[in-house]
Amino acid sequence: MDPIVLRQTIELVFAFIFGSVVGSFLNVVIYRVPLGMSVNEPKRSFCPNCRTRIPVWLNIPLVTWLMLGGKCKWCKTRISVRYFIVELLTAVLFLAVWHTFVGKIGYGGAFFYCVFMALLVAATFIDFDHFIIPDSITLGGLVAGLIASVAFPALHGEVSHWRGLWMAVVGAAAGYGLLWSVVNLGKLAFGKLNYEFDEPAEWTVTQPDPEENPVIAIGEHTKSWDDVFFRDSDRLVLTVSEFELNGERHEVAEVVLRGDKVEFGGETVALEAVKSIRGRCTKAVVPREAMGFGDVKFIAMIGAFLGWQAVLFTVFAAAIAGSVIGLLQKAFAREEWSRPLPFGPYLTLGAVLWVFAGEAFLGWYLGLMGLATPRG
Repeated sequence: MDPIVLRQTIELVFAFIFGSVVGSFLNVVIYRVPLGMSVNEPKRSFCPNCRTRIPVWLNIPLVTWLMLGGKCKWCKTRISVRYFIVELLTAVLFLAVWHTFVGKIGYGGAFFYCVFMALLVAATFIDFDHFIIPDSITLGGLVAGLIASVAFPALHGEVSHWRGLWMAVVGAAAGYGLLWSVVNLGKLAFGKLNYEFDEPAEWTVTQPDPEENPVIAIGEHTKSWDDVFFRDSDRLVLTVSEFELNGERHEVAEVVLRGDKVEFGGETVALEAVKSIRGRCTKAVVPREAMGFGDVKFIAMIGAFLGWQAVLFTVFAAAIAGSVIGLLQKAFAREEWSRPLPFGPYLTLGAVLWVFAGEAFLGWYLGLMGLATPRG
């Protein structure tokens, strides 16, 4: 075999194996970070069900899950296939990056693209599970993108380190500004849910778990406190026929819940003093967000790595993919139209498409418009 071909083959095999190892670590990040746990303590992975720590010889990426049939060796509880998917997906992405970009932007640039892919994978699966993208990923990734752009300006098709930094800053600002506008315009257009009932419906605010946020139940609709009160200005307004606060009944026609207090009949009670709330209502106006600010910071991170053109493409592709998949879910899974959908995974899809086929998509589109194809 030709020595160059042999070296390239070894590198690609190593990229795949290294990607699977990183994917194994990302599974730890995806599980622990949203729960506020350290990714370093405990140092070894453990079964989520029986909490048995997994020895090194049973923590081989891809192989262990297949070998054990997707079950814990000790308690026999089924381990989600997601763990295998994360490892395989990360391995394939690392392999694709190494194959595509080492010859174009060098080993350093390809390495930072792998870092970028790892951040996308972690953000995607956390958003699927929790509808959040942690700042440790978005803001940490933003810093990594700025550093990568200075160190390897070829990521943006530049030679000058300062130009690389400038393109990263412009990309981050463009991403943040674009989705910030979408969030605020969406709040104006779709920022309220109106529930009306022919007969007075039961409504309560409870906190089953002292470690979790309170839960608001209005008829058959249930929402977490933090999902409703995202901004200081958010107000949940109920037209009530009955209202009890801390077991005491009050004759009022309207109750207003805010993030830190309850208002009714000219009185205001701080949330800390509230032990129980219940009543019946005929109407409720519930605040909601069109999109979370985690997505805004996420697209800023993407812009720092890829630049402003990638931001436009990513948001456009994510909007199309999200709309199509959302419509299919509503049609076939019969989900409520008000149910939130994570947007981070669609931003990830758009970013990955840009990395591997962005120039081809852009050339195709400009060709349709009768414009010149941009220089590569």
